[in-house]
Amino acid sequence: MTGKLVFLETFGCQMNDNDSLRMLSILKDLGYSRTDAPERADLIIINTCSVRGKAEHKVYSTIGRFRPLKREKPSLIIGVSGCVAQQEGERLLKRSPYLDIVFGPQNIHRLKEILSAASIGKERVVATAQSLTIDDSEYGRITPASGEKASVSIMRGCDNFCSYCIVPYTRGREVSRSSAGIIREVAALASSGVREVTLLGQNVNSYGAGGKADATFPELLRMAAGVEGIERVRFITSHPRDISEELIYLFGEEPKLCRHIHLPVQSGSDAILERMGRGYTKKEYMSKVSLFKKLYPDISVTTDMIVGFPGETEGDFKDTMDLINEVRFDNVFSFMYSPRPGTLAAGFAGQAALDVKSERLHVLQETQRGITEERNRALVGRRAEVLVEGESKARPEELSGRTSCNRIVNFQAPKALTGTLADVIITDAFPNSLRGVYQDSPSFTA
Repeated sequence: MTGKLVFLETFGCQMNDNDSLRMLSILKDLGYSRTDAPERADLIIINTCSVRGKAEHKVYSTIGRFRPLKREKPSLIIGVSGCVAQQEGERLLKRSPYLDIVFGPQNIHRLKEILSAASIGKERVVATAQSLTIDDSEYGRITPASGEKASVSIMRGCDNFCSYCIVPYTRGREVSRSSAGIIREVAALASSGVREVTLLGQNVNSYGAGGKADATFPELLRMAAGVEGIERVRFITSHPRDISEELIYLFGEEPKLCRHIHLPVQSGSDAILERMGRGYTKKEYMSKVSLFKKLYPDISVTTDMIVGFPGETEGDFKDTMDLINEVRFDNVFSFMYSPRPGTLAAGFAGQAALDVKSERLHVLQETQRGITEERNRALVGRRAEVLVEGESKARPEELSGRTSCNRIVNFQAPKALTGTLADVIITDAFPNSLRGVYQDSPSFTA
C-alpha cells in the first residue's frame, strides 16, 4: 500500500478529532499519506458525529460529493466512521451503493483488517461491534503530535443516558483505560515536543469506574502533570453531578492544571434538568460553580446549553437566562434542541417550534456575547502566560496561542517562540480573542 493517499474529513467534537488522529497513525503504517485533495485520494474517510443536528442527512450529502470520484476511479475506497456509522450501520451501505466500509468508534483499531477486506476481498464491510472491555490495541498507538498540544482518550462511552443524548448508544457503555497505558502515551507525546495535554472522556469524573483503571481521576491528573516535559494539563468533559471536591481543590494544589473548567449545565430549569435526566438541580450546580469561583477568582468557567427542549416554557427559559446572568460564564456553547433517533426525548410531548427555539437561542447568544466581551475587557493590562501555537489565522505576521484559561491571544513576537510559554501583557479585548504585547518586545512598557 505504499505511496497511497487518504482524504479524511472530520465532523464534530474533540473526541472525533482524536479518533481521526488515531486513524491517521494507523494509515501511516499502512503506507498512506494525507491529502487535502479528495480527487487525488485512494481512500476517503468521513468521520462523523451524531450529537446535534440532522447528522445522518449531512453524512449522505457528504458521501454524494464523492460519488463522481468513485465512477472515475473504481479502486477508490470510500468509508464512513464515527457515531453516524455506528448508528446507521448497514443502512448506510444500502442507501449508498458506492460506499465500501462503515465502522464505529470502537473499531478504529481494526482499520487495517477492514481495509484489507475491502481492497483485497472486494467486500463491503460493516464493523459496528461493541465491547464492555478495552483491549490494549485500541489505544496502544501513540497519537501523532500536531505541534505543542495533543489529546489523550482516557476512557470511552457513557453510562448517564441523558434523555436527549445518543452517545451511550453510539460509543457504548463507560469503560476506563489503565493509568499505565495513558501515562505511557502522555510521556511519548512529551518526548515528541508536546507541552500541553488534554485528557478526554465523555465524563472524565467517572474515570476509574470500569475497565482496567487503577486510579481515581484526580490521581490520574497528578500522574499526567508529573510527566517530564508536560507544562500544562487540561481535561474535558466534566459532569456536574459527579465532579468531586477532591478535583475542585486539585486546581489549587497542582500548578500545571489549567485554570479552566468546562461544566455543561444544559438548562437553568430544574423541571427541564429532570426531564433531561441530568441528575442535579440548579442549586446543586451553582454550589459547585460558586466554590470554583470562590477558590480561584481567575478561573474560566464555560458550559453547554440546550434551548427549546421538549416542554420548555417561557418560565423555564427565564430560569436559564437567570443562570447565565448569575454565573457570568466566560463562554457558552449553545444549541437548539434537535431530536436524536433512539433517544427518550425524541418521543417526548411538547416539541418546540423552530421559530421559538431560534428566538431563544438568539436571545441567549446575544446576552452571552456581551458577558464574554466584558469578561475579556477585564483582562486588559494583566499579564498572561501563553502557550504559543503558531501564526495567527487573521494576521500571519503575528503569533497566536492560548492562556491557561483557554483564551486566544494574538501578539507580535519571533516565530521561534512557537511551542513555548511566553509572557504577554493584554492590551486589547474582543468577543473571541485578546491582543497583547510580548514582554520581551522592544515596544513593551510595564
